[in-house]
Amino acid sequence: MDIFTIAIWIGTIIFLIFSLSKNKEKTKMALKMAFGMGKNMIFSILSIILLIGLVLALLPPEQIAVYVENQNIFVATVASAIFGTITLIPAFIAFPLVGTLVDAGVGVVPSVAFLTTLTMIW
Repeated sequence: MDIFTIAIWIGTIIFLIFSLSKNKEKTKMALKMAFGMGKNMIFSILSIILLIGLVLALLPPEQIAVYVENQNIFVATVASAIFGTITLIPAFIAFPLVGTLVDAGVGVVPSVAFLTTLTMIW
């Protein structure tokens, strides 16, 4: 884990302890509600992650990079923006996906167009 993730975990634990010390019942009720919401969303989140993994297995990021490199930057950007508009992926999955694409060699401008339109729609 990186230092940012560790800091988030430490901050969360500190605030949880603080909340428990202030009002134990409200904190327990809030945690029950949060776990209930998470339980309701887990199927959607896992299905999206599975779908992204399947797409990346069938169409590797390197192959996407080769396709995007052969296009005019304007055409690649517009195509990426259109694809981002019709794709429904939560931002917490989209950011690592775009990072993978950029690491594979997809241009930054088409990647940002994809990410921007994707997060604006969601």
